[in-house]
Amino acid sequence: KNFNLADLLIKLNDLDGLKRLRYTTSHPNDMSKELIECYKFANKLMPFLHLPIQSGSNNVLKKMNRKHTREKYLDIINKIKDINSEVEFSSDFIVGYPGESEKDFFDTVSLVKKIKFINSFSFIYNPRPGTPAAALDRPDIAIQKKRLVFLQDLLKKIQEDKNQNSIGLKKEVLVENRLKKQNKYFGRTKNLTPVILRNTEENDVGKILNIEIENFNGNSLFGKKEKAEKEVAA
Repeated sequence: KNFNLADLLIKLNDLDGLKRLRYTTSHPNDMSKELIECYKFANKLMPFLHLPIQSGSNNVLKKMNRKHTREKYLDIINKIKDINSEVEFSSDFIVGYPGESEKDFFDTVSLVKKIKFINSFSFIYNPRPGTPAAALDRPDIAIQKKRLVFLQDLLKKIQEDKNQNSIGLKKEVLVENRLKKQNKYFGRTKNLTPVILRNTEENDVGKILNIEIENFNGNSLFGKKEKAEKEVAA
């Protein structure tokens, strides 16, 4: 009842030996002023936030009983960006919710284009027994699928563009583990993007290395560390 995530993040930020902090929020209404301001004071807090919105349409958000608006969501994004322009966002989207019009859907599309999420999860609406929405008429499945493909193609294009823009850059990557049956290793950037590493070693696991990005695909970056690379501060 008295749990305060913002206070906890500030306390964790002061711990010696702790280099990276992440958290996940399940609802925009959880983003208090104090939590937003952590992006100013907690230097170990990674510049990445998964903040589900489900739809970019106020009409659909009201039907979902989400208790927030598109405008409030954008306000949260803008406040965090004003504090730290490097923060990237991911989200969740439900396509074809009962009552979703074509305009409602393209409100979601415009939100995606505005924020340019670094990655996201999107699904066709499926009724859950016992929920209020289960009693509503389900939209035409063909329309649902068409909209989902359109949205996923857009999200994929934005992610690929961000990955392509990383080629030639050096990024701090936390090496997590060796890939099964390969001599390559897996790590993540500050904004949680997967990186496949071609010249790291077992003793690099758990370290944060400066990695030069050489290539990309839809989901991941590919890179190498320089010779005599040393661990760096997060």
